[in-house]
Amino acid sequence: MKMTRATAYVVATPPPNLGGYFWYFVKVETDSGHVGWGETAVLFSMYGMDGAFEQLVKGLFDRYLLGQDPTNRDMLNKLMYAGFTSQHTDYFASGLISAFDMAMWDICGKVYDAPICDLLGGRYRDRIRTYSYIMDPDFEGDLESAAADWSKNPKKVAENARKIVDHGFTGVKLDPLKYQLPGTQPIGPWEIGMQEYDHAERTIEAIRKAVGNEADIIIGTHGQITPSVSRRLAARLEKFDPLWLEEPCPPENADEMARIAASTTIPIATGERLAYVHDFQRLFAVGACHFAQPDLGSCGGVTAGKQIASLAEAHYVLMAPHVWGGPLITAAAVQLDAAVPNFLIQESIFKSGLFFDEILVEPFEWEDGDLLLPERPGLGVELDEEKLVQYRPTGAFGR
Repeated sequence: MKMTRATAYVVATPPPNLGGYFWYFVKVETDSGHVGWGETAVLFSMYGMDGAFEQLVKGLFDRYLLGQDPTNRDMLNKLMYAGFTSQHTDYFASGLISAFDMAMWDICGKVYDAPICDLLGGRYRDRIRTYSYIMDPDFEGDLESAAADWSKNPKKVAENARKIVDHGFTGVKLDPLKYQLPGTQPIGPWEIGMQEYDHAERTIEAIRKAVGNEADIIIGTHGQITPSVSRRLAARLEKFDPLWLEEPCPPENADEMARIAASTTIPIATGERLAYVHDFQRLFAVGACHFAQPDLGSCGGVTAGKQIASLAEAHYVLMAPHVWGGPLITAAAVQLDAAVPNFLIQESIFKSGLFFDEILVEPFEWEDGDLLLPERPGLGVELDEEKLVQYRPTGAFGR
């Protein structure tokens, strides 16, 4: 069996744009008729470069994968890493490799008629605990308005947190500080004023009162604040016993993050902007995090995700994979979650519905706040190509 063709699909999501404004997919075909799907998920870094994504997909495939057997996925992943990144971890490049790696695993699962988790060594679980960002489950408004509430309206945030817990979730997440869109001024990390500290404390207190001990509270900062802010913020929020403080400083400096981790009782989580096992090795070696958050659409795919999980296990670090994008990274994460012993909780975009359901042939299955492991082979999901073409971007970023 040989891979013969790769096709890139860029999709512009409709409001409320959950998972981002654009999604990036790859379809890989073989001479045996087997087809695999993958997804690149690199946050905002590829926005406005739709044509470049298509050219990079074609160039990477033609150079490293054309005519190759997709069942040799481990070797091919290393081949792409060594060549495309010159053996230096790169977030953008590893996102493209991740999509191809995911697609090869999807093909292998279909060849052997098994879910990916069974090819990874078998199952520890068949239902996956998840958490969701705090938003109105009725999806009134858009993504921007939901995020604005986190830093402006503690009462409404607490009410929405309660609604999400009533849907069965045992974890809720938000950024209680103002979020700045990447690529715009000011450039982080930055200090904050006393009013922002006060607001964050009131917001987390309101959420804890609303959900009690029925759910964990997860605090994000997107690496946009300084270490000094993180220490002061953590000191105020420790009494509400959050599950973790995420990206308490930009992720490039593992030593500084380790110093933050040592200064607070709140566990530290990070990893969504990191790639391959090498980035995580540096993180674990200095004790910089308690929960690892690789994104299978950017960390190097399923292959790298399994390696990261094994390294994390040796450091007693639990896995909480990141998801922000389309349905394939969720599907891939579910397969990894099922197959590793050190899984904690999976990020989800509420219950993976709305536009997910529109472009999926069959939707994800849920029971309360748990994603159920599909028994279908490979990733366990298929995309509707006609829908992908229908939602191809026609305007500028932000539309």
